Amino acid sequence: MRKALKMGLLLATLATAVAQTPKDALAPAKAALQDGEADKALSLLSSLPPSAESRNLKCRVFFTLERWDEATGECEQAVHLDSQNAVNHLWLGRALGEKADNASFMAAYSLAKRTRAEFEQAVILDPHNAEAIADLGEFYTSAPGVVGGGTDKAERLVAQMEKIDAARAHQLRGRIAESRKDLGTAEQEYKQAITVGEHPSFEWMTLASFYRKHERWTDMEAAVQSGYKAAQRDKHAGVALYNGASILSRGHINLSLAAKMLEEYLTGNSKTEEAPAFEAHTRLARIKAQIGDVPGAWQERAAALQLAHDYKPALALKF
Repeated sequence: MRKALKMGLLLATLATAVAQTPKDALAPAKAALQDGEADKALSLLSSLPPSAESRNLKCRVFFTLERWDEATGECEQAVHLDSQNAVNHLWLGRALGEKADNASFMAAYSLAKRTRAEFEQAVILDPHNAEAIADLGEFYTSAPGVVGGGTDKAERLVAQMEKIDAARAHQLRGRIAESRKDLGTAEQEYKQAITVGEHPSFEWMTLASFYRKHERWTDMEAAVQSGYKAAQRDKHAGVALYNGASILSRGHINLSLAAKMLEEYLTGNSKTEEAPAFEAHTRLARIKAQIGDVPGAWQERAAALQLAHDYKPALALKF
């Protein structure tokens, strides 16, 4: 009886160890993820016992690498280990959404419905999670009704978002107006987001993205310039620099400024998984090649692969 009791306690202890990894053990992997060191993050995580949080982190590393199948698998395991964690459902929804965007029509239909369900569950579990509400709102405004999209559903989220993040509430209204082809209202909502946002550089880039989408090139460049100026006064605006550079490069406008913004992002102290450093190096390589700096382009490609040795977009670069 005593041996059986000891065995039961041992098994319970092992189960707890699998379900929860000490926070300090995960800290180096989290830091590597934020710094864009994908290879290092995966190596660190592989040495840890599996847990909901380590699985979630591994999912996010694969997500930055655009390895959607592996990201989905890891996030599914995270949800399985801790189904009451909104962040696990949020990231599973994101992985499924990207997988859907790269799948066949029939597969995309099923994946899109699962994406919606995961985002909705994340919001149910944590009604104050602004990122989850924003992702669900974006799904509702962009997805067709057959998979659960609809601007009426997005509208119901606006009041909820207003209590948490006023700038994102205006952005959600803007997306709703865009989906209804009311571009004037959409533009005004994106401008309102700038006036109430704590980090206006981000909102300027959202407005710039709107202008790019509708081929308003002069307005687009002016918005990026304003966002860039705002970022100079905000030490947390690294992602805004990355976003602005991406908008300029996609519009093939002011590539010298785009390169400068990426360089400032990469040398700054606010790098994040939202804009992985290896992806920033890859984008910068393309831009440098376009402006005639081929040696610099090869250097940026090498820098990207040093952080993520099998990142396919970097491997595919040829100058």
